[in-house]
Amino acid sequence: MRLPHILILLFLSVVLFACDTKQGDIKDREISIIPKPQQMKLHDGSFKLIEKNSYYVHPDFHLAGDFLKIFFEDGSNFTLNELPENLATIRITKQDSLAPDAYVLQINHGIILIEAKNSAGAFYGVQTLRQLLPVAFETSDGYKESTITLPLLSIYDAPRFSYRGMHLDVGRHFFPKEFIKKYITAMALLKMNYFHWHLTEDQGWRIEIKKYPKLTTHAAYRNETLIGHYNETPQQFDAKRYGGFYTQEDIKEIVAFAAQHNITVIPEIEMPGHAQAAISAYPELGCTGEPVPVATKWGVFENIYCPNQKTFAFLKDVLNEVIDLFPGEYIHIGGDEAPKTQWRKCRHCQELIADLNLKDEHGLQSYFIKEMEVFINGKGKKIIGWDEILEGGLAPNATVMSWRGTQGGIDAAKEHHDVIMTPTSHAYFDYYQADYPDEPLAIGGFLPLKKVYGFNPIPAELNDEEARYILGAQGNVWTEYMKTEDKVEYMVFPRIVAMSEVVWSGATKNLEMDYSNFLFRLEPFLSRLEALNINYANHLYEIEGAVVKKNKQVFFELTTPMPGKEIRYSNNGFEEKKYEDLILIDKNTTINATVFSNGEKAGRTYSETIQFHKGLLGKIELNVPPHKAYSAGGKEALINGIHGSDSRYGDKEWLGFWGDDVEVTINFEEEIEIDMVSLRFYNANGQWIYAPEQVSVKTKPISGKSVSSMRELLAEEGESHVKISLPFDGIKTKRLTISIPNYGTIPEGQQGAGNKAWTFIDEIVIE
Repeated sequence: MRLPHILILLFLSVVLFACDTKQGDIKDREISIIPKPQQMKLHDGSFKLIEKNSYYVHPDFHLAGDFLKIFFEDGSNFTLNELPENLATIRITKQDSLAPDAYVLQINHGIILIEAKNSAGAFYGVQTLRQLLPVAFETSDGYKESTITLPLLSIYDAPRFSYRGMHLDVGRHFFPKEFIKKYITAMALLKMNYFHWHLTEDQGWRIEIKKYPKLTTHAAYRNETLIGHYNETPQQFDAKRYGGFYTQEDIKEIVAFAAQHNITVIPEIEMPGHAQAAISAYPELGCTGEPVPVATKWGVFENIYCPNQKTFAFLKDVLNEVIDLFPGEYIHIGGDEAPKTQWRKCRHCQELIADLNLKDEHGLQSYFIKEMEVFINGKGKKIIGWDEILEGGLAPNATVMSWRGTQGGIDAAKEHHDVIMTPTSHAYFDYYQADYPDEPLAIGGFLPLKKVYGFNPIPAELNDEEARYILGAQGNVWTEYMKTEDKVEYMVFPRIVAMSEVVWSGATKNLEMDYSNFLFRLEPFLSRLEALNINYANHLYEIEGAVVKKNKQVFFELTTPMPGKEIRYSNNGFEEKKYEDLILIDKNTTINATVFSNGEKAGRTYSETIQFHKGLLGKIELNVPPHKAYSAGGKEALINGIHGSDSRYGDKEWLGFWGDDVEVTINFEEEIEIDMVSLRFYNANGQWIYAPEQVSVKTKPISGKSVSSMRELLAEEGESHVKISLPFDGIKTKRLTISIPNYGTIPEGQQGAGNKAWTFIDEIVIE
């Protein structure tokens, strides 16, 4: 994945050949390109383009040339007339010494030169030039001036990863083809190259299959839709029929449009799970043969395809039509969240397991996936599946999409299978992105912009050879709680911008410094999103707060990642003042703070309450570390006086443990008197999170026998969190040990059945 030495030398020669490298009348801070180029050098001076211009495009690069001409002429009064290479102002030429998909962009006095080896590289060079042009080009009114001032510069750029993707689920909520095109257009601006289109679900089948008309007359529509969150009790529905589908002509149009934007569309046809809509249309595809409705709420359902000849014939017929519509190399076959309940009860399935000498139902799923892979490979295509396809043995040529964390990707890469990283912790854009109470309803979790930006698709567990199998990463957009186009955009932008930089520029090596630089470039980029009429979430002017402990005292620190901004705060309602130093915390304290830019308020008010309790000055140890996806606050988050969100479990105050029994030890330098120990656990069974069934706390007084207190927990249905308090009646001690057994395996009939349950722990309060 490193840049070839010849390319670096080529770039350096370009820089040396160019004019003086001092900053000219266009400064570095005015250049805002996202994703950030691998290398960029500004030179002295600027270049003015006038309305009548000329361009040359190498015959192999018509994609870049067509885009450039349309962008100029639709977005301004400028015209581009085609001339021979040596006479043209803008030149898109071929340079075979460059790597595939790389480009060099030079703006000199009188010439704009883009060099690339292939069509993709030329297209990316045009997208960079696009971002150097005025934002008005993107608007419906267009750019009205007669000249454009551009900086003199040299850029060498190439993608870090070959797969740079975005996903969109249209099964839960359907979106018209014009919105799909808008989504693809935004991806192209950010140099992303794969659109993963999730077309079939329990709640709706969205692609026309001519051989099976009931897939669109019946399976594309559900009788009603869940209102509110899945975890709410009782669940309520809107009593309105809902649905839609894409005709094959729609699909051809979208695929062609994507190709014009250098994007490959990957269709997903789910199997063997998430198939209730199809089984509703054709009940013989299920193991029971009984009619079932198209699902009206979210989650995982037991109605999955039965691995019999009728099902395989159906799916092969479907895939024949799908393959004809999608010219890309990949077909995504799902493979996730397929409960085996019906397979265990199905006589045919059990006989098949015995006949094929399979170990269990997981082996049967592997057989199912391999059967489909052989067929798809025979059509000249490759399969992608979610990481559950590893269970029971991986299909020989499959690419794994690792979503339940990174372990599936690690395991697949070690077996020399291609991997696309898309873990829930960093890539699920249906999670909350800010901790404000008025954020729109989301599935749960917490994935702020900074966490996306800090994602490294290559796990540390892989050596250099194994890391070669990590093709890239993808942002996922599941639409259970996204009914409108505006809501999708709000949840996607600007997190997609951060993901685009991860997969193009590579993972950051210095998160704090690089993230600040990213925000500095993102701030002006938002005006381009506005010009494109994209509804983005603006959380740039956020404040981060942290408890700091030193000299046996507790303080609170306020920071903002945006450079050059001022923070003003008030403490427990007292007069607002400028933040200049740590704030002493010696009692329960509420701090409100706001970012100011040029004397004006920017963004919303930050508020945090710190509960001052005896545990704050303790030293904490854990028998197992929290899962790396949910460990942002570290072990100190359990005794910092700050409670996590009531509605989103992924913030830095909730620590997540997957399947582990947790033991927490807290030591105190001096003896303390304890009356009560209180803990809080997140409880969201739909997201595989279960409060423990019991908790025990043990302490040994300075003199006397050890004392322990144990309490059983009973989480009420629909409770998002559970609190437990254990009394100790004034015992004096210097040490506490808290035992928190994991809930265990998720039972049949529940979301994630058969998987280990998650435990999420909040503040441990000692009074």
